[in-house]
Amino acid sequence: MLFFALPFIFLFDLLAPRRHQKLPFPPGPKGLPLLGNMNMMDQMTHRGLAKLAHEFGGLVYLRLGMRHAFVVSTPDIARQIHKLCVMKLFSRKRAESWAAVRDEVESLVKTAYASSGKPNNLGEAAFNLTMNITYRAAFGAQSNEGQEEFMAILQEFSKLFGAFNLADFLPWLKWFDPQRINKRLAAARKSLDRFIDHIIDEHVANPKPEDSPDTDMVDDMLTYLDPGKKDGESAQVDDELHSSLKLTSDNIKAIIMDMMFGGTEAVASAIEWAMTEMMKNPEDLKRETLRLHPPIPLLLHETAEDCKVSGYHIPAKSRVMINSFAIGRDPNTWEEADEFKPARFERPGSPDFKGSHFEFIPFGSGRRSCPGMQLGLYALYMAVVQLLHCFEWELPEGTKPSELDMSDVFGLTTPRAERLVAVPTPRLNCSMF
Repeated sequence: MLFFALPFIFLFDLLAPRRHQKLPFPPGPKGLPLLGNMNMMDQMTHRGLAKLAHEFGGLVYLRLGMRHAFVVSTPDIARQIHKLCVMKLFSRKRAESWAAVRDEVESLVKTAYASSGKPNNLGEAAFNLTMNITYRAAFGAQSNEGQEEFMAILQEFSKLFGAFNLADFLPWLKWFDPQRINKRLAAARKSLDRFIDHIIDEHVANPKPEDSPDTDMVDDMLTYLDPGKKDGESAQVDDELHSSLKLTSDNIKAIIMDMMFGGTEAVASAIEWAMTEMMKNPEDLKRETLRLHPPIPLLLHETAEDCKVSGYHIPAKSRVMINSFAIGRDPNTWEEADEFKPARFERPGSPDFKGSHFEFIPFGSGRRSCPGMQLGLYALYMAVVQLLHCFEWELPEGTKPSELDMSDVFGLTTPRAERLVAVPTPRLNCSMF
């Protein structure tokens, strides 16, 4: 049926009226009729899009079926797209008060100490660390009860979000759902609703005082819950933020999803890359890891209305991909951009990664920046510092630093293609445990 309809779709594409526009689209690769640049989907990775930026410039136009898409790969253009935002849930004071980080890092060090002198899968250990931290921070669970079920739901969403769905770019295919992606999304959403609704109901039935040290993210968000959206629950109005902000159950679910995606694999990936670069370049580390290996390589946005960027026309409802990977390696901004040289950040006036310097945005910027940045950085620093303070690390026998595989896997995050395996040797004279 699809092939029967293609000639009519093609004719519609040719005859469809084009809105008059005074400004041109940015430069980009020439597309095919109807499909546009969908024949280049194998190049739609952070590395592939960075190569397109070298050819066409810092703002590249792509047509993906019926959708317009724009790729931003330079800091000066990214600066035009930011807006100011402050997230109370992830304030620095709040992040550093979470005992989950300290507890789980201590558990990580104990595990490494117990296997001293033997190869350790640091990549797997980092993922388990961040998974436990984010689960406890979100739900307040002191055990792993329900964690396996929830992670299975997240992994299904991760696969679906990273999948190429034809119906996203050819709207007339939504009814057919040829890849069954919409059906899987509906099933995953149903499972997520059931799981988080149970968590919310438990928190509503067992409220905690606001000043309780055991409050978790769900407790905090419930104080902003719109009373009209949850039976029997009234929002506390004790300051300007509470009076102006009202959350629904769906809002709470979305924030939890953002935190779990960003706080689990993204932070684990950063820990593993930091340790990998340390093994490959023992004299260097710190912020350079986030420049070369941003936790989220492509920051996805959608334009709300027609706008102009750098003299080009950007239609409303266009998909905008800000390539933080390419921005962090822009040769016009960074000397020896592909080299791991943390000493560059010791210079006066060097950029930070909090979103105000658009040449260095591993966590995004403005309203759509990563809300869990402070918690993620706290977990990253605690884990890496403790691993380096307590142990000397070496590669397994027979492996040279120059032989380390530095390739990554493209997805919502960019973890190492192969897990890092290293051998710890305690470096402290006293007994740690």
